Parts: sequence; structure tokens; C-alpha cells
Amino acid sequence: MQAVILAAGEGRRVRPLTWSRPKAMIPVANQPIIAYTIDALVTNGIRDIIVVVGYRKEHVTRFLNQLDLPIDVVVQEKQLGTAHALQQAACKINGDFLLLPGDNYIDAQSVAKIKEIKNAVLVKEHPSPSNFGVVTVRDGRVDSIVEKPDNATSFLVSTGIYSLPADFFQYIQGNDVTEAISFMVESGIDVHAVTADDWQDAIYPWDLIRLNQRLLRHLPAAREGIASRHATIQGPVHIGKGTTIGPNTVISGPVIIGNDCTIGPNCCILPNTSIGSRVTVEPLSLLGNTIVMDDTSIASHSRIMDSIVGERCVLGDHLSTATAKGFLEIEGKPIHSHFGAILGDHVACGSFTRIRNGMVGNNVTFEGNQDVISRIIPDDTLVI
Repeated sequence: MQAVILAAGEGRRVRPLTWSRPKAMIPVANQPIIAYTIDALVTNGIRDIIVVVGYRKEHVTRFLNQLDLPIDVVVQEKQLGTAHALQQAACKINGDFLLLPGDNYIDAQSVAKIKEIKNAVLVKEHPSPSNFGVVTVRDGRVDSIVEKPDNATSFLVSTGIYSLPADFFQYIQGNDVTEAISFMVESGIDVHAVTADDWQDAIYPWDLIRLNQRLLRHLPAAREGIASRHATIQGPVHIGKGTTIGPNTVISGPVIIGNDCTIGPNCCILPNTSIGSRVTVEPLSLLGNTIVMDDTSIASHSRIMDSIVGERCVLGDHLSTATAKGFLEIEGKPIHSHFGAILGDHVACGSFTRIRNGMVGNNVTFEGNQDVISRIIPDDTLVI
């Protein structure tokens, strides 16, 4: 069986994290999101995989070329919708196929359930259904599917994962796959609703913190680096090659730390934390429930909780991020948010910066001793 993964989109609602990478390439538990989709397919014996790339396509292509899989890559030159992206792969599809988004997490068990059923959509209940295609089901079959309605009539949503026939393209009339599925249903074709076991999409940047928690649950412990005999390591902790853990540092898993990092001495890494490669965490700093991407440095006496830190950030001493509730304007709408900080790439923070429920764009510089509370700081801003 073939599978088509759509990884062409930017993911506008998770900015600033998609400034330099597509949403499918955001690292969660130190792997790009698309890696989990590919793993779920391979676990089910599906190795004939086509990936549609577009926005920042070189990032996806570079990652795929590192895999021991013969993945076909096709390009969507302009991001005109999911159906348009799928059509770019039409010439390579030669039978029934699975269609999956590359920027959602899906488990292998759910893929196993849908791959055996022709004409099917994988569904799951979600507390915010209006962000998805809302599905109504009758006798196990899709009765209707409406993309992002203002007033959802159900909490059941499409995961964007479908089992489709080779002739599905005849039902495409616009640029959206959901519309084509609706046309199939209206044409009298039975489309089965299959309930997913484990699926999650990150609608907004802070949703990635929860996804990181989920993916770290099954983390296998491994220590390829060097930990001081005076360090305390508890629970499932994965330490990469070339990484050193200084004395009196305490790490409580699940935690993953990449390669060539320097942690401590006298640091505390709390559960549900993912630290990329070549990261430095200086003494007397505390991190918890946080994603830190590659090549970032965190100075001493910092406290970073419930946050995401992008690549190549330089964070000064006594930085503090703390969870707070508030509202942020995303795509012109006020969205309820609850997290510490979201920092884009190349953020520089001076000493004693404090952020609560704040989203900081790329290439932002704080001169120090600044407070950010329930605010969005645009890219390339100097905060003085």
C-alpha cells in the first residue's frame, strides 16, 4: 500500500516557530513531527511513501534524505490547499493509498485500523472542533464533514488521515481534501468513520508543549554522554553523545538531551523537558516542561518553565518564564492561552528578563530587566 504525506504547508498559527522551518519539521521530543508519521507507517509495513513538500522544502528534503527509506518527494510550488498538494503526487499513485498530514502526531495502532478499510476517514473527539473538519456519523459512516465551521455541531473531527481509492481525484473540485470527501458522500459513496486511538495536532505554539509531554511518555532511557558521579538522574532520561552533566545536577525524567550539550553543574531539569543538541545550560538554572531547540545557550540562575525556546537563542542570567493565563491575538482573533514563553529563533535576552504568557518573534533582542506579560513581540524587535 502507498502513503502520501502532506508536508508543504507553513503552519501560520504556530508562528514564530515556522519562520525558518515548516510545521512538519518542528522538533518535539528531539524529532521532527513528520518523523512520527513515518514511523507509524513503517511499523505497519508501509514503505512506499510519497511526501509533498513546499514551504521551506529544503528542510524536509534534507531530513528525508537521511532516512533509510526510498521516499519519493514531490513539490507543491504554491501552497494552494490540501487537495492541490495531493494532486502534485497523482502521477506517482498507482492504487489505493493512505493520505496523512505531516504535521500531526499519529500512532501506529490507528494507522493499522484504517489501512484495512477502503474509503475511510480517521476521526477523534476534540475540545476545539471548529479548528478542524467537523464530522457527523450515522451507522459508522460519514454523514457530513464541514471544514472549520463557526458553530460546530459535534466534537468529532477529522484527523486529516484518510484511506482513499486510486480514483479519488475525480472527486476533487477545489483545493481542499475535505470538500472532495464531502462530494464523495453526496455522490452516495460510503465513507467509513474509524476512531483513532492516539492523535494530536498542535493548533497553536503552546500545544507543542502538551505534545512533547505525550511523546516523552514512551522515552527509552539511554546514556551515551558523560554524567558526573555526583549528578542525580531519576526516571527515563536519554542523554546524547558528547553531552556532559555536571556535578550536583538533578535530572528527573522523562527528559531527552541531545548531543554535545553542557548541563550544569548545580542545575535542575524537571520532567517533560526536551533539550536539543549543542545546548548549554549554565549553573543554578532550572528547566521543566519545556522544549529547547539546538544551539541555544541559557545563562546561570535562569528558571524556564512551560516554554518553547527556538534555535540559536542567547538567554542571559536570571531569565524567568512562568505560566500565566491570558489572551493573544492569532490571525486576528483573541485566543485564550496558558503557558510560559514561546521564543522564536535567534532571540537574545539580557539579564533579569521576565516572561509570562508571552510570545517572542525571531531575531528579537531584549536589553534586560524587561517584563513581557500576555504579549506578542514581533520579529526583529529591539525591546529597551
